[in-house]
Amino acid sequence: MLLEVCVEDIAGLNAAIAGGADRIELCSALAVGGLTPSAGLMQAAARAPIPAYAMIRPRAGSFVYSADELDVMKNDIDAAHHAGLPGVVLGASLPDGRLDSDTLRALVAHAGSLGKTLHRAFDLVSDIEEAVELAISLGFERILTSGREKTAAEGVAALEQAIAVAAGRIAIMPGSGVNIGTVGKLWPRLAINEIHASCSVADREMDERLLAFGFSTPTVRRTDAATIRTLKAHFA
Repeated sequence: MLLEVCVEDIAGLNAAIAGGADRIELCSALAVGGLTPSAGLMQAAARAPIPAYAMIRPRAGSFVYSADELDVMKNDIDAAHHAGLPGVVLGASLPDGRLDSDTLRALVAHAGSLGKTLHRAFDLVSDIEEAVELAISLGFERILTSGREKTAAEGVAALEQAIAVAAGRIAIMPGSGVNIGTVGKLWPRLAINEIHASCSVADREMDERLLAFGFSTPTVRRTDAATIRTLKAHFA
């Protein structure tokens, strides 16, 4: 089982490596599902001994993007390529939740030979078969999905449907709420060979000045190497 760990900073990157993660989803702002990481973090991840795919998402909120935002995303793809990262994580929606084939086609073409993961914009679709077939036709390697539910454990039936449609042509990678307490609901029930988790733990912000100025939140999460090791051991 390949374990992909999402991280949002250099400490998280180092913890993921130390814990034995197999691949990194490189982000900022994981509290809102992950946004594009900085160029500096991309460069650091490119030097890591495991592959890192950069999230290409210019803002929080919907995955419906304007022409200006599409240009920003193309420039961010260029930054990932120039940093030396092997892949990117993409997604785009129409207002009704269907995947935006035109925007995705433009982003995929711009990414060229970079590896490509379709992110959880997939979880907004109404027609799983249509969305999986589109992802395959566009050349994505995998789909990161919670099965259209808040967590992958809750979406296991839809995950099974997506896996059946994929029929080995594209990887279906469960993610969201995956931890040692929930992974048994996914594997070995699901025919998967990749899984996505944050492997994070909560810490209390102790500096009242940071809270008073709005520089931090009462609870912060950090990637935890020991949690990664525990989850990896589950698949041994």
